[in-house]
Amino acid sequence: MLGMYDMPALQPANDRFWASIHAHLGEGPAHLTRDRDFWEIWQDPDLVFAQTCGMPFRTQLHGKVHLVGTPDYGLPGCPPGYYCSVFVARTDDDRPLAKLTAGVFAFNEALSHSGWASPVTHLAGLGLAPGQMTQSGGHARSAQAVADGKADYAALDALTWKLLVEHTDISRALRPVATTAPTPALPYITALRRDPTVVASAVRNAIGDLSAEDRRTLHIRGLIDIPPDRYLAVPNPPAPEAFRPEC
Repeated sequence: MLGMYDMPALQPANDRFWASIHAHLGEGPAHLTRDRDFWEIWQDPDLVFAQTCGMPFRTQLHGKVHLVGTPDYGLPGCPPGYYCSVFVARTDDDRPLAKLTAGVFAFNEALSHSGWASPVTHLAGLGLAPGQMTQSGGHARSAQAVADGKADYAALDALTWKLLVEHTDISRALRPVATTAPTPALPYITALRRDPTVVASAVRNAIGDLSAEDRRTLHIRGLIDIPPDRYLAVPNPPAPEAFRPEC
């Protein structure tokens, strides 16, 4: 499952990427899974290969899956294998981040690192906190909520923001406001019963097999070994409920 970055424009490249991983690995389903719940896939004892988010890994999946490696997306201002969140607001709204927090914050879900943990930690470091909030269910939906005026700002992971700029019109209505500190990017995982070094070797070979066009489409440059303790060291902020005013 490669559903974390699998918008329609990327699906053919992701299909070819998995086909190559499958060929090098010599096992697994012939096609990517796109019709099952993420958590069901991540916790499947027969999981061959999937990409998860750092917050689900450190809060619920650690010890239940093996880390395979972390893709390097070559994101500006980030070390290899790292990423950050980008705060966005409407292009016609010139308020700085400190002023935007007085409005509505759109976040995808409470167990998202880039959509919730990273931006909330960033705001706390500035002595700020989200006030009014709306949960969107996805990064693209958060962006749409801001563009439609249903929210004032949102935080998107840096690669998602880049992909929205490249493949959608919604980015024209939005502007980047600020970025968070880099943290380890979304890791690849496999089931505990599998040898992660074997899977990692297949992934590295598959990255090498990608055409230049597919590499550009997926923004993938390589596979980085980031130990689990670096993921576990990333702070977890309070849940959204902690920021909602009591009635």
